[in-house]
Amino acid sequence: MSEDGLPPLREVIAEHGLDARKSLGQHFLLDLNLTRRIARVAGDLSKHDTIEVGPGPGGLTRALLIEGANRVVAIERDERASTALVQIAQAYPGRFSLVEADAMTTNEVDHISGSARIVANLPYNISTALLLKWLSLEPWPSWLVSMTLMFQKEVAERVVAAPGSKAYGRLSVISQWRTDAHIAFDVDPRAFTPPPKVMSSIVHMIPRPMGPHDPPLMAVEKITAAAFGQRRKMLRASLKQVFHDPEAACEQVGIKPTERAERLAVEDFLALARLLSEVDQ
Repeated sequence: MSEDGLPPLREVIAEHGLDARKSLGQHFLLDLNLTRRIARVAGDLSKHDTIEVGPGPGGLTRALLIEGANRVVAIERDERASTALVQIAQAYPGRFSLVEADAMTTNEVDHISGSARIVANLPYNISTALLLKWLSLEPWPSWLVSMTLMFQKEVAERVVAAPGSKAYGRLSVISQWRTDAHIAFDVDPRAFTPPPKVMSSIVHMIPRPMGPHDPPLMAVEKITAAAFGQRRKMLRASLKQVFHDPEAACEQVGIKPTERAERLAVEDFLALARLLSEVDQ
């Protein structure tokens, strides 16, 4: 038995035939010391619900509960995992709920009581889509207290990338506008079963409150999609799909029309988005 009185995760996987499936983007973490470290990065788990996506055999789930999670709501679409997770529900009565559904289409607010943190070893094949879904919550930050998420290192670097770097893009702008984000630590492929071909990283994100000068999300999405959709082009060309006169728009907010998207600061994109929202009204 493990520290929490439950069977070792390798036994759970074998008993329930929970081999990781590539189609579901699954890579399981079996080291309880590592999963507890992830849980601690998330902060105080005792005051809010914790949402986990893709618990699989329950390695991170158990760590969250050991580290004092008030209640873990696990969203899992793999039916094979449900019987394995029943053992966790029995070991932690009243503190664990399983939602058998697709996280991409799940309305989290239907399953939580008040505010919640998200802590998850995300399925790699939908990790970016899930992050953008959560970053799009309205009104921001809605019920979200923080996010502590496992990504492929390449995706994590995009989230925190600075202007001028190759990794800097649309995901960087929206993530850094909506949250204060940092990479907490990297995770070696050997920590997973099966090991992925790439390094992974834990990213911790705390929502930034929106102020009266923050533009609408839709305007930021339009500006960043246009600018980075043709990132090799100057703004006077890439922004033609959103502004009738992109040169005049850039000059109005103090940006050179000959600049390229990858060199703009987050605040530059927000200035353009504010202008776009005024034009669209």
